[in-house]
Amino acid sequence: MSKLYPVGVQNFEKVILGGYEYVDKTALIYQLFNTGSYYFLSRPRRFGKSLLLSTLEAYAQGKKELFKGLALEKLEKDWTVYPVLHLDLNTQKYDTPESLTSILNDNLCTWESRYGARESETSLSLRFQGIIRRACEQTGRRVVILIDEYDKPMLQAIGNEALQNEYRSTLKAFYGALKSMDGCIRFALLTGVTKFGKVSVFSDLNNLMDISMDDRYVEICGISEKEIHTYFEEDIHALATATGLTYEETCAELKSNYDGYHFTENAVGMYNPFSLLNTFAKKKFGSYWFETGTPTYLVELLKLHHYPIEELEHIVTSQPVLDSIDTASTDPIPVIYQSGYLTIKGYNKMFENYTLGFPNREVEQGFFKFLLPNYASVSVSKSPYQIQCFVEEVMAGKVDDFFERLKTMFADIPYELARDREVHYQNILYIIFKLMGFYVQVEYHTSRGRIDLVLQTQDYVYIMEFKLNGSADEALAQIREKGYAAPFAKDSRTVYKIGVNFSDELRNIQEVKVEMES
Repeated sequence: MSKLYPVGVQNFEKVILGGYEYVDKTALIYQLFNTGSYYFLSRPRRFGKSLLLSTLEAYAQGKKELFKGLALEKLEKDWTVYPVLHLDLNTQKYDTPESLTSILNDNLCTWESRYGARESETSLSLRFQGIIRRACEQTGRRVVILIDEYDKPMLQAIGNEALQNEYRSTLKAFYGALKSMDGCIRFALLTGVTKFGKVSVFSDLNNLMDISMDDRYVEICGISEKEIHTYFEEDIHALATATGLTYEETCAELKSNYDGYHFTENAVGMYNPFSLLNTFAKKKFGSYWFETGTPTYLVELLKLHHYPIEELEHIVTSQPVLDSIDTASTDPIPVIYQSGYLTIKGYNKMFENYTLGFPNREVEQGFFKFLLPNYASVSVSKSPYQIQCFVEEVMAGKVDDFFERLKTMFADIPYELARDREVHYQNILYIIFKLMGFYVQVEYHTSRGRIDLVLQTQDYVYIMEFKLNGSADEALAQIREKGYAAPFAKDSRTVYKIGVNFSDELRNIQEVKVEMES
């Protein structure tokens, strides 16, 4: 019988009884449950948060038979049965204030049918408090509360301040029950993609321990290198056979595509479980995680704040910035980081600063592919083809065709971008050349307003200089004066020096001058 991979399966009982492969996280779950009471965990989407909560629920309900052969079976002696209140906010589309109150009301009604209700409990928060109190009184056990994707409403309302205020007000009062009913609560865990702080939903919940950047729990979601070789060694060999790669090449490809998530400084890298399991199941590499959810809200943030895209790969910031999102902030980086599109790449102990970068090839390439049609005049369906054409033209030495195609990318730039058109030019160029860099060698040093660029193929070297409201001759002169072609003086390939000028008036490329290095 073929191995079953729990792709999209988030229920622990179904995983175990269905014979799906399960990477044993129960030792960490036991530690979490028995060393504290109130926790918050932020992890990217499809990283195993829902399965973690489902496993905790089965443990809290005393379902010992499900843990046979797992670490927790030996660690737990008592198997106490607790009342569990499990709220999942992941299933709803949040576009009106009523969409949130309806799902909260639906869950409250379910719990009230079990533990009773009181007419005096008229608000959502009062009803939640009453349910917690009665569940504790009726069972004689303190309550376990599990909240999945607590931040989904807030995330979907990014850019809509009025709706965010509505959601914040509702959730702040609702989650406040966790503090007011402390004596009736045994354990609580809230999970989400992001952490909204300051004046947001967490402002009153100072009793929550945030384990998102906690060394003890970096491996509680995701799959580590060690776990891959413990649970999936046969799968690696099968994947190697199916793809025609060696075992070593397959391991390197898996690492390049899906590893690289670091949740603290110097922590082990974690693999994306969704992409990894899909790869083993289909025996084919793919952008499985990225394709299941496009980062539309992140792109809107970048565009709203006219953020220079090249800075995404040169970010140095502090833990307070990464640790919490202020809904009024103009900095998109905390949201991008917490959403899993950037991760920790380095740490400066002296200054207590973190260096961020893309975790792996899947995320990096997928992110830039998604950005292109959102910035340039190209449709989503034609975007991959346009990049293919760019690469083919560069490989074939077709300079004129390359720049005619590039002009189409700058057509119809909206007038509302006028005040930051320079940044918009820069972003389009950066995205295009970044995507080309996955297929040809691209070296560039960027700064706002210009790009020094070198494209290298087997037969050609292109040295480009871009100017804004200047001239192509000026750009060529700079290439000569700065000696940009000197490193290729003895190169057997054809070397082109190319000066390009952008015009604010035309909102496009005005002039291109090409000179072959003699």
